[in-house]
Amino acid sequence: MVKQAERLQKKSKSQRVQQPPVQVNAQQQTETSPKLVESVGSIPSQLYQRLGLAMPRWLFWLLTIVVGITLSGLLVSTLALWTPLWSDIDRTDEELGMDNPDAEKTPLPGEIWSNISQYKLIRPMNILVMGIEPVPGTVDGSPESFAGKSDTMLLLRLNPDDKTIRVLSIPKDTMIAIPESKGLTKVSEANAQGGPVLAARVVSRTLSNAPIDRYIRISTSGLRQLVDQLGGVEVFVPKPMEYRDSAGKFSINLVSGWQTLNGEQAEQFIRFRDANMGDLPRVQRQQALIMGLRERLFSPTVLPKLPQLVRIMGKYFDTNLKVEEMMAIVNFTLNLERDNFQMAILPGIFSRLSADPDSYWLDLTGRVDLLTNYTGVIIGGLKPDARPVTSLKIAIQNSSDQPQLTEKVINSLKQKGFTKIYTVPDLPTRNSETKIIAQKGNRKAAEKLQGVLGLGNIEVSATGDLESDLTIRIGKDWKE
Repeated sequence: MVKQAERLQKKSKSQRVQQPPVQVNAQQQTETSPKLVESVGSIPSQLYQRLGLAMPRWLFWLLTIVVGITLSGLLVSTLALWTPLWSDIDRTDEELGMDNPDAEKTPLPGEIWSNISQYKLIRPMNILVMGIEPVPGTVDGSPESFAGKSDTMLLLRLNPDDKTIRVLSIPKDTMIAIPESKGLTKVSEANAQGGPVLAARVVSRTLSNAPIDRYIRISTSGLRQLVDQLGGVEVFVPKPMEYRDSAGKFSINLVSGWQTLNGEQAEQFIRFRDANMGDLPRVQRQQALIMGLRERLFSPTVLPKLPQLVRIMGKYFDTNLKVEEMMAIVNFTLNLERDNFQMAILPGIFSRLSADPDSYWLDLTGRVDLLTNYTGVIIGGLKPDARPVTSLKIAIQNSSDQPQLTEKVINSLKQKGFTKIYTVPDLPTRNSETKIIAQKGNRKAAEKLQGVLGLGNIEVSATGDLESDLTIRIGKDWKE
C-alpha cells in the first residue's frame, strides 16, 4: 500500500495504532462462525415480523419471490446481505502487500513529517470511519470508550488511480444482517456487538463484499477536541435547533445561519435529529461539517500544526492504520484537487410498511456506478443510471439577492426540455457563484447540466435537496 514504507520499531504512543487487532478478532470470528447457518435461517421470520404484515405467510413468500425476480436491482441489494464476506481488515500485512522487508532505517517522528512526500499510496484504499456514541462511565481513550454504538459511519475510498477521495455516508438506521446476533438490526449496533471487525464485516457484506482495508474509530470527545484545536469550524446551520433529553444530560441550542462552531456546538450540530425525517438530514449536516473541517485542516495556518494535533488527538482515536500509512494518506490528501473530494449517501429507501419507519433499506437500483466509484465493487449484469439529464429531478434554490431569478431559471430549463423541475426554500445567505450539487454522486450529470447552463461550480455531495438528483443554487453570477 505504501511506497517506501519504513517500519517503525519504536513502541510508544503509536503502539496501539501500529498493531491492528487482527489476532484478537480473528479468534472471535473463529468462535462465532459455526453460528452462521443457524442465524441466517432466522432472518426471514424477523423480517416478516418487523414489516408487521397481516397476511398468510405463504402469500408473503410468493410475493417476495415475484417482486425479487422482477426488480433485479433490489434483488442484488438483498442478495448482498447473504453473500460470503471477505474483508481486508482481518488480513495480514503480507497479504495486503503493505510490508516492506527492505526497510532498514527507523525514522524518528520529526523525520517522518519532514519527509512526508516520500510516502505514497500505490493502490486504492477503503477505510471505515466510525464516530462512537458516548459510553457512560468510561475514560476517554480506554478500550471501553470505543465500545458504543456508531453514531456516524463513513466509508472513505482513497484512489490514486484517478486521484480522488470519495466519502460514502452510511445512515445509522441502515438495516443489516448480523448473523452472530441471529437477525436483522441497524448498522449502528455492529460496533457495540462485535467491535470494528464485525462492523467492517457487515458493511462489506451489505456493499456486495466491498474490501475494507482499515478502520478508524473516534470518540465524541475526540470530535469536540478536534474542532476546538482547529479554532472552530464554519458551517451553515439551516434552521434553529433545540433539544433537551429527559435526563438533562445533553441539550442542543443552535441558531440558524453561517457561524463558527466550537467543539461542543459541532457535536450538537451533527447529533440533532429532525422529527419524522429519519437520519438523512443529520447525514447531510455531517457532510457539511466534513467540508468545513477539510477547509480548516488544510488552511496555511493549521498545516504546520498537524504533527502537534496528531499527538493531542491520539487518545481520542482507535485505528489499525500504521504511521507510514497515515503519512501516505496525508501526502495524498495534500495534493488532492478540490473537485476530486466527493461525497454521497448510501442509496436506499424508508419503508412505509416497516414497524420501524426510520429503518433505511439498501436500494442499488440504477446506482451501480455509485457502488463502483465509492467502494470499488463492480456488479455485472446491472446497468448504471443512463437517463438523460433533462429527465432528472432538478431542485432550484435561490441564494442570490434577486428573487425573480427563480422563475427565470425554471422557464429557461423548461424551454431546454427539462421536465422534472421544482423549487425549494431560498437559502438565507448570498452566494456569489452559482453551484450545481450532484446530490446522488453523479458528477457526469452535473457536468452536462453545467454545459446547458453555461455556468455553475460543481460540488459532489449530499448537501442539496434530498429528493433531487441535482440541485441548482442560484448565485449572483446568474445572467438575466
